[in-house]
Amino acid sequence: MVREMENEGNEIPENANEHCPGPQSESAGKSDSCEGCPNQEACATAPKGPDPDLVSIAERMATVKHKILVLSGKGGVGKSTFSAQLSFALAGMDYQVGLLDIDICGPSTPKMLGLEGQQIHQSNLGWSPVYVESNLGVMSIGFMLPDADEAVVWRGPRKNGLIKQFLKDVYWGELDFLVVDAPPGTSDEHISVVQFLKATGIDGAIIVTTPQQVSLIDVRKEVSFCRKVELPIIGVVENMSGLCQPLSDLRFSSLTDAGEQKDMTEWAIMYLKEKAPEMLNLFAFCEVFDSSAGGGAKMCRDMGVPFLGKVPLDPQLCKAAEEGRSCFDDGKCLVSAPALKAIVEKVLSELKASRMEDVA
Repeated sequence: MVREMENEGNEIPENANEHCPGPQSESAGKSDSCEGCPNQEACATAPKGPDPDLVSIAERMATVKHKILVLSGKGGVGKSTFSAQLSFALAGMDYQVGLLDIDICGPSTPKMLGLEGQQIHQSNLGWSPVYVESNLGVMSIGFMLPDADEAVVWRGPRKNGLIKQFLKDVYWGELDFLVVDAPPGTSDEHISVVQFLKATGIDGAIIVTTPQQVSLIDVRKEVSFCRKVELPIIGVVENMSGLCQPLSDLRFSSLTDAGEQKDMTEWAIMYLKEKAPEMLNLFAFCEVFDSSAGGGAKMCRDMGVPFLGKVPLDPQLCKAAEEGRSCFDDGKCLVSAPALKAIVEKVLSELKASRMEDVA
């Protein structure tokens, strides 16, 4: 299946340079990225014209009301976890939702949606998404790999070709929301998905960060990217905003003279029950990342973009992601679920406000 998708309908040659603009581009054969490419002369002299696949993409996307890209400046900030839980939340509100994973080299969406081992199927309408529920469908290259541990070692043109196929060949049906989980950074995949979807109307991007400066530096670049490609920014989410969990869920230990840890959890919990039982209803909170510079909220004020809110680092949310389930269903994600729900409400409010501005 992967091999078929690599070549079917992909007009970019497999031996093209990594940042190939595409044979149909006006800069084909002329840009700096074309230097040394074996196809340079052919591309430079080939007739140019509109990409016919964009018409097919527009037809597919005509049945999708809202398209949201989830981006991050760097990896490891919880972008895919947020994409998955955003999709669960919207589906829980009875919207028809699609989640498209375009992280070709690191597809984690199948696991986070509890769909490992599933495969896609083809019908006369196109590729069918894999469904979590009747109103939540998922598409990812992870469903096409014969082995989950297999590395996808592809250059930019091949990855871009697969993204194009996802957009034009997957039959979603009528969708209220298509959530696109992109890889970290501002690479070819981001440029491609924006170009492919631009004519169909993209509502905007949600950018996920963590509070520390090393992450925010990259997020500023992501904001700059969005502005350069004229992609609206719905807002920024600060993930892992401090570790927060019930005091009763903590493990306690003491250090021996040899520097080894001795588990004291049972003693500590019994002591609290006897001496201060009301403390067991408290939540313990600590900063994991340095947010002394103001975190995501200050960055948003400085750059003039909406701040959607903070999601604490919740072990129960991490467990829900590992198990591929919604954090909203079992009542265990006591600190993260309400924070995520508030952010989803803000996203819906931002989209509604944006639509009203367009109408006006």
